[in-house]
Amino acid sequence: MLKVGVFGVGHLGKYHLNNWIEIPEVQVVGFFDPSNDNAKDVEEKYGIPRFMDEEALMAASDIIDVITPTHLHFPVCEMAIKMGKHVFVEKPMANTIEEGKAIVEMVKEANVKLQVGHVERFNPAYTSLKAASLNPLFIEVHRLAQFNPRGTEVSVIFDLMIHDIDIILSIVKSDVKNISASGVAVLTDTPDIANVRIEFNNGCVANLTSSRISMKKMRKFRLFQKDAYIGIDFLDKTTEIIKLKAPDEDDSFSFDIETHQGKKTISISTPIIEEGNAIKAELTSFVHSIMHDETPVVSEIDGYLAMEVAHKILEKINKSTSVLRQAEEEAPKPPKEDGSEYALNFDEED
Repeated sequence: MLKVGVFGVGHLGKYHLNNWIEIPEVQVVGFFDPSNDNAKDVEEKYGIPRFMDEEALMAASDIIDVITPTHLHFPVCEMAIKMGKHVFVEKPMANTIEEGKAIVEMVKEANVKLQVGHVERFNPAYTSLKAASLNPLFIEVHRLAQFNPRGTEVSVIFDLMIHDIDIILSIVKSDVKNISASGVAVLTDTPDIANVRIEFNNGCVANLTSSRISMKKMRKFRLFQKDAYIGIDFLDKTTEIIKLKAPDEDDSFSFDIETHQGKKTISISTPIIEEGNAIKAELTSFVHSIMHDETPVVSEIDGYLAMEVAHKILEKINKSTSVLRQAEEEAPKPPKEDGSEYALNFDEED
């Protein structure tokens, strides 16, 4: 049985605990959290001991689950990996590209397993497409959320969009050719809404919109490929496939249309979505990767690549924001209504 030590038992950490205790192959040996309120809740509800010493908890564990604020991911991962522990770390894997690179190197050197918490890879709506052939030419993504102060220490790129970046990179088997992006900070000091266009060397284009100041929630993913459209609703957990029907396909609704190439038969199908808990699925998957010595579904390499694209997006946004601010500062001030110029000495009356 693998022993698990949990670092961070706040909002998401409690979800992890709820699922760890249901996985028969593991035992939660303890947790570390500097918040006395969080610690009291967990001790009373779960009866799991609180450790006051990080190293002691790691020494007692085989797996370290890192659900701390993003800026603490690296130091906790570093300590765990150097002690030879397997690590599950929430997204984003680290706070900076340099930290991400260091984690990749440490995992390789220590020969341990690391999985990044890109939970949408385990969403039943997405996993229902495992047997489908995905080769998109164009991808349209909308991930909208209502404002929540929790998690706003990072931009919407790392808070929300990074989920979709990870999925896109796992589907599109091509290097990124170009990124264009724009974003606005509305309620926080970092972008709260952003629109991004990612172009790949194979010709695929992905257009992503993420917002954490929306009036309603939306998590929709649309793929357009040769002879097919695939829609995924991560929120409602539904999937729809519309494609040209093969002659031997009889298990979906279909209809004929006339085109300049003649009559075409279109089929509409909705894959069976199995009930599932994505968090439990990702944690269970990680345990099995350790037990069977397999590469985790979302490895440290996957986590780093998603981070790399996310940082490039944020650089584009920051650069465009800086250029706009400079242009505003350099723009000539319009004359006042009486035709005179604005006074440069603001202590002097007009």
